[in-house]
Amino acid sequence: MFINSLGTDWRIWDEVVPHFEERFRVVRYDKRGHGLSDCPPAPYLIRDHAQDLAGLLDILSIETAVLIGISVGGMIAQDFAAAWPERVQQLVLCDTAAKIGTAEMWNGRIHTLRTQGMESLADAILSRWFAPDFGRQSPAAYRGYRHMLTRMPVTGYTGTCEAIRDADLTEATRTIQAPALVLCGAEDGATTPEVVRGLAALLPNACYEEIPNAGHLPCVEQPEATAVCINQFLQRTSPNER
Repeated sequence: MFINSLGTDWRIWDEVVPHFEERFRVVRYDKRGHGLSDCPPAPYLIRDHAQDLAGLLDILSIETAVLIGISVGGMIAQDFAAAWPERVQQLVLCDTAAKIGTAEMWNGRIHTLRTQGMESLADAILSRWFAPDFGRQSPAAYRGYRHMLTRMPVTGYTGTCEAIRDADLTEATRTIQAPALVLCGAEDGATTPEVVRGLAALLPNACYEEIPNAGHLPCVEQPEATAVCINQFLQRTSPNER
């Protein structure tokens, strides 16, 4: 189960998913307020997103899953694993933390977006999403991801900003017993490697790895390396592989 970051949709996993389709049933979805999903009135909570995920798993008759979440998707995965531990086989938490940013930072972003629109912060946000060379090396892809961000509903984006602002999953995350892989792009400017290593330290059964030449979305910039890390982790920690 792949869970997206703030301001993106399920296409960020396009080049990662083929590495898993032969061995696993793969599910991607757009969280509330993103992509093609409904955009209910804000504010949202991380638990709202986790309950959405639980409902989706129920509808799909999936009892247990490997959760792979990036950024706020990683927060959703943490909250889900703490609330429904029996439903989580393994966790892959990419470029995320138990608490991200400060209330002041999120309130400033929310105010700017509500008064000036998504375009006003697009370049600043993308500078944290990607390593500096990505825009020069892949200009068409860079513009596509910029469009993905700026064309999403302000309500969906800011509602999820409020969910991140109000979430501190530190104590809940300490209780998660599932095997966990914590990944981070080495050039992540949103959740830095130092912050993400702190998440790995909270988890009782976690290992940490960095993806070189990647920012906040290594699944986009370095999909092959990301898939290799995840595959190796699943092989090490799956019951039928031990």
